[in-house]
Amino acid sequence: MRRRRYLWGVKNRFAFQLRYFLFWLLFFCGTRALFLLYQASQTAKLPAGTVAGTFGYGLRLDASAAAYLSVVPFGLVLLGSLLGRRLPTNRLLRFYTAVMGVVVAFLTVADLELYRTWGFRLDATPLQYLNSPAEMAASAGNAPLLLLLGLFAGVLLMGWGLYRLVVGRLPALPAGFGRGRAALVCVLYAALLVVPLRGGVQQIPVNQSDVYFARQPFANHAAVNLPWNVVNSLTQQEADPARYRFLPDSTAQRLVRPLYTYTAPDTVRLLRTARPNVVFIILESFTGKLVAGTGGEAGVTPNLDSLARTGVLFNNIYAAGDRSQKGLVALLSGYPSQPTSGGIIKSPRKTEKLPHLRQALGRVGYSSHYYYGGELAFANMKSYLRAAGYDRLTERENFPRSQQNSKWGAHDHVLFDKVLADLRTQAQPFFVTAFTLSSHEPFEIPIAPKFKGTTETALFRNSVYYTDWALGRFLQAARQQPWYDNTLLVLVADHGHTLPGRSVSEEPAKFRIPLVLAGGALRPEVRGQVRADLGSQTDVAATLLAQLQLPTTDYHWSRNLLRPVHEPSAFYCYTDGFGFITPAGFLAYDNVARQPVIRSRGATQRQVQQGQAYEQLSFADYLGK
Repeated sequence: MRRRRYLWGVKNRFAFQLRYFLFWLLFFCGTRALFLLYQASQTAKLPAGTVAGTFGYGLRLDASAAAYLSVVPFGLVLLGSLLGRRLPTNRLLRFYTAVMGVVVAFLTVADLELYRTWGFRLDATPLQYLNSPAEMAASAGNAPLLLLLGLFAGVLLMGWGLYRLVVGRLPALPAGFGRGRAALVCVLYAALLVVPLRGGVQQIPVNQSDVYFARQPFANHAAVNLPWNVVNSLTQQEADPARYRFLPDSTAQRLVRPLYTYTAPDTVRLLRTARPNVVFIILESFTGKLVAGTGGEAGVTPNLDSLARTGVLFNNIYAAGDRSQKGLVALLSGYPSQPTSGGIIKSPRKTEKLPHLRQALGRVGYSSHYYYGGELAFANMKSYLRAAGYDRLTERENFPRSQQNSKWGAHDHVLFDKVLADLRTQAQPFFVTAFTLSSHEPFEIPIAPKFKGTTETALFRNSVYYTDWALGRFLQAARQQPWYDNTLLVLVADHGHTLPGRSVSEEPAKFRIPLVLAGGALRPEVRGQVRADLGSQTDVAATLLAQLQLPTTDYHWSRNLLRPVHEPSAFYCYTDGFGFITPAGFLAYDNVARQPVIRSRGATQRQVQQGQAYEQLSFADYLGK
């Protein structure tokens, strides 16, 4: 009987490590179930077997994360075996697990809403915004905070219950079992952690691609272990170039060359003068889905639509990326986005090597001013704009407190009023850039809503309508100013939006945006043109410079939309994937799964390779900056 008790004590003591590891595996199963429930509209589109597969295929990353979280407890048990009662092992184990549980629960709940908005699992992206906490808070303005707090408490409660049920207390070392022998067993357990840490015994350690098993991107995203993904993105801040290498460079260059090879001379002239003033307005989140001229809803942007009817509308343009900072670089530097979370703007060393419209126009005598109602520190935009050499920057701190009436800062009508006031004394010719913000989350507006409803879609639609209203006020006043007749207006979105319709992160509809050229500097005979030329945000720079009869040779990734090329196209990036559109069709490609996840009937294998080639060469160019 005594021997049976002794063996039971030994067994119970040294099953602790297995129970602890199992606790985290079960905890991750619970958080994955919560993720699938929270994203119920997307989960409902998956077959039952695919939903189950997110748990089965996700087990390798779950085990890796559980192993990492178990390293410290395994070490504590080892020390406890050597030091005995001198070390409060149980108390330390509970404290460590509680801290880690709170961290994982917080990440889990934050990811629920961020995924719904961004379309990719939580990674290092939010760290870009830590230097502008007010903007971070504003972005979260529409999140259901009470629900998320309740879910946070629920995840903690689940963890507490699982710990009590599965792990419990660490039993004392049975009398007569030597500390050296106990320590040796603990060392063996710790050594065994290497296998799940690496995700198996294969040569290459586990990564996200090992859990990508389905053709549906959402299912693959659900299979990813969230804490593992966050830590991996923090430790792999510079992306692995091998992930974006598909072809020999010579082949890639051959495939990309026709996208930028012109087939006719540059003969289209839209302007009455070669040196007009330029007012470059970047419209926050102005998705083509809400602009009538690009096939979107009617009545949401009546002023932009009216302006397009008296200007030149490009209705087949796609954003280069899915974040404001990526759109900014694409528009002003003609530079493509990267399939990474931050993009080139997070590296001042690289952005200093980019060409910039401000510099090109400054060389021929243009004065310049950049306006934004929020904080330019947001997403490291200020370093990029400083490197561009704008004569003046106006941001949130330059507006009186009474005018900072938005969570982001100054609302758009306040911004436009400031631009109008300053343009009375701005030296001509001028290049003025204004970036709106009121149509960003939380979609607050200072006027009565136009459209009924309190859903997120209704709020977004009303915020776009408000910015358009503010734009209309600006245009009405600008037409009365002496500088207007010699001014070109460029209006374009920084990126598209998932709303309305909840476009998935890789869908082309999410990236389609309006581009309008207007103003008194346009020739009368070109007014009212609607051009269906397929193109990208990156092409705006070369198009503008060509109209100003300025060189475009520094803008290798930008082409003149008014001059035909052999193979017109539009390329866009999202996190770890790209989209590639040609007149023949469109596709979206997942870099982790290494396969297309969307592919229209007309998209050929050559088009897949062209998209791969474009991403490979543009990413290599980014790394070389």
